[in-house]
Amino acid sequence: MCFHSRQISKPETLEQRFDAKFTESNYEGKDRFIGFSYPQTPVITNVNEHTIDLYHWGLIPFWAKDDSIRKNTLNARIETLSEKPSFRNSIKNRCLILVDGFYEWQWKDPKGKEKQQYLITLDKDEPFAFAGIYSDWVNKETGEVIKTYSIITTEANELMAEIHNNKKRMPVILTPENEKLWLHGTDVNEFFKPQVDLKAYAI
Repeated sequence: MCFHSRQISKPETLEQRFDAKFTESNYEGKDRFIGFSYPQTPVITNVNEHTIDLYHWGLIPFWAKDDSIRKNTLNARIETLSEKPSFRNSIKNRCLILVDGFYEWQWKDPKGKEKQQYLITLDKDEPFAFAGIYSDWVNKETGEVIKTYSIITTEANELMAEIHNNKKRMPVILTPENEKLWLHGTDVNEFFKPQVDLKAYAI
């Protein structure tokens, strides 16, 4: 699963790469975003393809009474998107989650008492996008609209199966050619096996 991501590219680099403009002028990237702190990270949705917004990691479905569900919705398995109540109402709410790397741990023993951390990037260390789904949730007490997302995950490829050897999962990483296909609602079955060249650095 993916709970630690990196986005250190400058805003202008992201704007050029994704042909979109930030709505917030004060965005600053981080070397590590930790999912369980529910950070705001850059996202492009299918209703604003030329706009980069900041959404909170951890999807809150519209029907949720409070935000406690988000600790379980940082990731969404592509195989069961249409089955899970947390996600099935957001399947058509497609988004790109803008990153330039993510972190995973390799277990060195059967119980994971010893682990090796890796940073995974594209071959050229450039920005890229995870496939995601999003939801706009209204806090019933304050009326505040909270914009949230979940990262879509799939079965690990050869490299990621070696690194993430306890769960053998990875994010669905989109190529520049299929980012629009994801946003425009192409069937999720077309994205099960990401065709990307990754590099892994032990850290």
